[in-house]
Amino acid sequence: MSFAITLNNIGGPEVLQWEAIHVGQPGPEQIRLRHTAIGLNFIDIYHRTGLYTQPLPFVPGVEAAGVIEAIGSNVANLKIGDRVAYALGIGAYSEERLIAADRVVKIPDGIGDADAAAIMLKGMTAQYLLRRVHRVAKDDTILVHAAAGGVGLIMCQWASHLGATVIGTVSTEAKAELARANGCTHVITTHNSDFVARVKEITGGKGLPVVYDAVGRDTFHKSLACLKPVGIMVLFGQASGAVEPIDPNILQRGSLFLTRPTLGTYIASRSDLEETANELFNVVASGAVKIAVKQRYRLRDAGFAHRDLEARKTIGSTVLDVNG
Repeated sequence: MSFAITLNNIGGPEVLQWEAIHVGQPGPEQIRLRHTAIGLNFIDIYHRTGLYTQPLPFVPGVEAAGVIEAIGSNVANLKIGDRVAYALGIGAYSEERLIAADRVVKIPDGIGDADAAAIMLKGMTAQYLLRRVHRVAKDDTILVHAAAGGVGLIMCQWASHLGATVIGTVSTEAKAELARANGCTHVITTHNSDFVARVKEITGGKGLPVVYDAVGRDTFHKSLACLKPVGIMVLFGQASGAVEPIDPNILQRGSLFLTRPTLGTYIASRSDLEETANELFNVVASGAVKIAVKQRYRLRDAGFAHRDLEARKTIGSTVLDVNG
């Protein structure tokens, strides 16, 4: 008997139910995976509340690590017992699952399952944001909102490793200390500071080539005001809510660029998935990016994890333990 967190209705954390499921055997292009650790992400809340719709009922969660227990007849380059991880495969809040073999990657020796589960979505997001949406260069000065969050901590370390000066925003002094310890040269606590004014001060009024904004509604227009001419606004999340419709003419001020990218687009092909994951694993293995798994919950207690994440009580990455 295998168990999973299931959603039969959208709503608050209370709709997350611990139920028995039938997994079955893998199809020709699939593997059966026994999860060892599962990553918690804000997109899980979007799925639970219906902001991002999924057919009901479903098992939430998009990121996990585990061990292969069975393989389909057409699967090559993987074997039973391999440790693998994935991101964007809905159904992660489960003890076991079936998943397409071409959507998982092998976990290198030296990276534990919990770290792999914590970095696949967040780390590959950091990779495509820093290396592809805007290729951060040495001596760039960039702004990262929610710098003490799971994606933020990885981005700040990685960008600093690339030689950039990182400005990070956080909501509390405790998170400010964490951001400073993870690559932020300048940290702005938003409840008592105007981040636009501070950015102008730090840059001598020039503004920034790029702003990375996962907060959304509360920061969007001020983030645009931080850009220098032909700068790019990268809106990759909406933790504070969706941005209201805008008049594209606001981008005329400085001939600004605006993008709303998603990881799925950047890892759609197998080659892109492998390249993205490999660059992430390499930068973690080198020690340039350290993974901060700051909270752990039992899988069956996912509702408590959702409450803490929504209340912004978490820092760094959070993992759901399958065997806890």
